[in-house]
Amino acid sequence: MARLLQFLALAFALLASLQLVSPTVVTHTFHVQNLTVQKLCQERVVTAVNGNTPGPLLYVHEGDHLIIHVINNSPYNVTIHWHGIFQLLSGWADGAGYATQCPLQTGQSYTYKFNITNQEGTLWWHAHVKWLRATVYGGLIIYPRQDQSYPFRKPDKEFPIILGEWWNDNVIDVDDQALAKGGAPNISNAYLINGQPGDFYPCSSNGTYKVQFTEGQTYLLRIINAALNSQLFFKIANHNMTVVSIDAVYTEPYPTDVILVAPGQTTDVLVKADQPVGSYYMAARPYDSTSGVTFDNTTTTGIVIYHGSKSSTPKMPTMPDFNDTTTAHKFNSNLASLVHTRTWRPVPTEVDEHMFMTIGLGLVSCGRNANCAGPLGQRLAASISNFSFEFPTNMSMLQAHFYNISRIYNATFPDQPLETFDYTNSSLSLDQSLVMTTKSTTVKELRFNSTVEIVFQDTSLVGFDNHPIHLHGLNFHVLAQGFGNYNALVDRKKFNFRNPQTRNTIGVPVGGWAVIRFMANNPGVWLMHCHLEVHLSWGLATAFVVDNGGTPSSTLPPPPSDFPKC
Repeated sequence: MARLLQFLALAFALLASLQLVSPTVVTHTFHVQNLTVQKLCQERVVTAVNGNTPGPLLYVHEGDHLIIHVINNSPYNVTIHWHGIFQLLSGWADGAGYATQCPLQTGQSYTYKFNITNQEGTLWWHAHVKWLRATVYGGLIIYPRQDQSYPFRKPDKEFPIILGEWWNDNVIDVDDQALAKGGAPNISNAYLINGQPGDFYPCSSNGTYKVQFTEGQTYLLRIINAALNSQLFFKIANHNMTVVSIDAVYTEPYPTDVILVAPGQTTDVLVKADQPVGSYYMAARPYDSTSGVTFDNTTTTGIVIYHGSKSSTPKMPTMPDFNDTTTAHKFNSNLASLVHTRTWRPVPTEVDEHMFMTIGLGLVSCGRNANCAGPLGQRLAASISNFSFEFPTNMSMLQAHFYNISRIYNATFPDQPLETFDYTNSSLSLDQSLVMTTKSTTVKELRFNSTVEIVFQDTSLVGFDNHPIHLHGLNFHVLAQGFGNYNALVDRKKFNFRNPQTRNTIGVPVGGWAVIRFMANNPGVWLMHCHLEVHLSWGLATAFVVDNGGTPSSTLPPPPSDFPKC
């Protein structure tokens, strides 16, 4: 009898341990379809998921398995990208249109399946075809496993703060018309906090987003910049914030009264309700470092209301100037990873691939006997090392790689620019021997587990800009960043190998440079591009094709049976 009891106790213990390590399956269904909305005194039809924009907020734990059924009943081709998710051995679910899959056409469906592995924090999802992510987006919150905790004080409550951008016109038409004319697209009409413009826009104050604070409590704000073309400063009147995570990677606690989030980036902050009972605006407005270019200079607001407040007029924060590069760089360059946490990874020390990439704008020929709306009568473009990316249309690059099909892409992307020049010399901005580029589908092949170091160098061609560069499928360490032309003899001495910030999207300083390093330990095709949607439309992208590693645990499996066809 005693042996039987011992056996039963052992069996129950084993069952309990299996339950602890077994992943939870989280299932959702996304219906992508038209939605009629009222905003800025106008009625508009937009594309949305499940009748809302932003769409569903997904909550998972590290180790969970996600199954998302996507049904496209919209008039447009659609994919859903899970921004920042590693997609280890599930590259078919990355959702980058024509990079890892063909889009879902109207009436088609596809089931995305992937694991959440070694990631905790705030990420998000969005459409990855044309400009549809203007209204097709939502948050993806990854909690620690249920038997684990944050590496900071547990907040009393948390709120997602999703920043967006709004056009009164159809965004697909805005993009298409600009590409047809060769000039810049129309600017947006508003910024949004959780889908609402806020008090400073017409016909908007009734829907302004509000949160309630209780004096003395601490709150976690999960801030996501889902805007298409704008980096955004964010502040809360009279309140300080402490950054504790960026792009789902824990950071050294960084106190600040202002944060900067580029499109694609996420920032988690703790806020102590330590002010007198009252109401306070949270506000976001653009950081725009481009000289002489028109941009949407409006401000979106939400309201923090303390419990018991009778104040009817919220206090407004003093926002940085639109072109406050000093504040932007101070914030971006002072972030550091919190080492020795569960998800922390040290910087690889041996580098296999050294790459130097120029990033910026350019021009492509308007064609014989034609005149376009870009400078010099040409068509605006963007490029990396003067290769302006053009997506294939009859097959995804991942399919071509997996099945060894040629002529879908070419793997000749250079480690160094084909032409060297004084990259930040403004007098060269319209030098026709430098500014003209051509379209191609040119990528870089990488061996599995190779370590890659990239210097991103902004150029003055057409004009300086701050480019948020996003890498799919992999995180990277940001070793250093600065202004002017990168100088290896001087700037390598600035590298942080101890606790550099780790993320999936880096805002390369305007007229400057940034150095990243990562290990290519995930087989597949991983797009790398500017997360300003206008620059992606113009071609500021490339991709890394990472080979299999030779073992079952490092080999990409075949695509699922319902994989979309072009």
